[in-house]
Amino acid sequence: MSLATPPKLQRLQEALYTKAEQEPAYRFYLLYDKVYRRDVLAHAYALSKQHKGAPGVDGVTFADIEAAGVERWLAAVEEALRTQTYRPQPVRRMLIEKEGGGERPLGIPTIRDRVVQTAVLLILQPIFEVDLEPTAYGYRPGRTALEAVQAVHRALCKGHAQVVDADVSKYFDTIPHAALMQSLARRIADRKLLRLLKMWLKVPVAEAAPGGGWRFTGGKRSTRGTPQGGVVSPLLANLYMNRYLKAFRRAGLDRRHGARLVNYADDFVVLCRQGATEVLAQTRRWLTQMGLTLNERKTRVCDGRQEPFTFLGYTFGPMRYRKDGHWYLGAAPAKKAVRRVKGRIRQILRPSNQAPWEEVVKELNTVLRGWANHFSYGTRLMAYRAVDHYVYERVRHFLRRRHKVPSRGTKRFPREQVFGELGVFQLRRFHLGSPAHALV
Repeated sequence: MSLATPPKLQRLQEALYTKAEQEPAYRFYLLYDKVYRRDVLAHAYALSKQHKGAPGVDGVTFADIEAAGVERWLAAVEEALRTQTYRPQPVRRMLIEKEGGGERPLGIPTIRDRVVQTAVLLILQPIFEVDLEPTAYGYRPGRTALEAVQAVHRALCKGHAQVVDADVSKYFDTIPHAALMQSLARRIADRKLLRLLKMWLKVPVAEAAPGGGWRFTGGKRSTRGTPQGGVVSPLLANLYMNRYLKAFRRAGLDRRHGARLVNYADDFVVLCRQGATEVLAQTRRWLTQMGLTLNERKTRVCDGRQEPFTFLGYTFGPMRYRKDGHWYLGAAPAKKAVRRVKGRIRQILRPSNQAPWEEVVKELNTVLRGWANHFSYGTRLMAYRAVDHYVYERVRHFLRRRHKVPSRGTKRFPREQVFGELGVFQLRRFHLGSPAHALV
């Protein structure tokens, strides 16, 4: 459940949005003092606490802040910003396992830095929201990943079947600082706020050293990348990707090639009626000019009517209707997405999890409901069935071990009980309307 924006802050955001909308070339010169307004910081703290998250390098938790007094803590943050003595602390890096092997870095700023970044986001988002292209769906108020999925499927079904399936190589890590600051300065003339944003771009990354303590990388010498795990990072990434989206529109590729571009953060796909190869070549040139590169191993042109492609966890392309065997252009949860949610289920129901069942089922249902909400479009019955079966098997084995049941546990924990009185969310009970598809 999202927190309601306080009326005074909401009025400020509406005024900023209106000014930006009415004057596209206007540069805002008095913003920094809004960041450390007490109501802005208080709402930023509430939002940060709602999102929870681990402590950063300083080890400070929300419980520590609450124990010492939130008002006193907010007053100290306000004073540091007002006197310009605030300095962001290094971002703690953790490595999490990736599906299929390898590790993905996860950045964890301190709570203080997360709160200040949230305060800045509350001020800047209304301004830059005006400038973002309508083809961008990621991390924007009132827009969802599911809407991006639907836009791709609609374009495919309307005959935009030559698909540029693109992948930007390490986008968040390679955005050039100088060019990004230019994008920010087109709307922001407030030097204090620009300085604050630049400090976040230059913040070091701290990794646990083998012998104890921290090992630092990056810092003032870094010239690329947005702050790892930073609250403000998605906005900065959207703002820089907007350069490509604007170039695409201004060049008239939609008219010349019947091209439909759909973007979500660093992920995008272009669906064309013709000339997809030329669109990819032009895209490559523009991204190179922006200091970015395509991952050529994952980037391709395909015919969406003949072969599948994936976007935001969905597979699009030719599918066969199980009842009568006819073919249609469908959208369905990708096999990789099903494997990924099974991995999260397996982690929750691991043998070493000694939490009370009420906590286990709450965590499990949060994952299942979130997955079902995202994968609530298109042809999904088979994916739902596979996940439900996996959930039942894992829950049964989990409870059998916990209660030391000598048998397989099918009689002690039947399916009806697991998805009934034990409270496990069943995807197939989730609303299943008619699958969205079009005849080929």
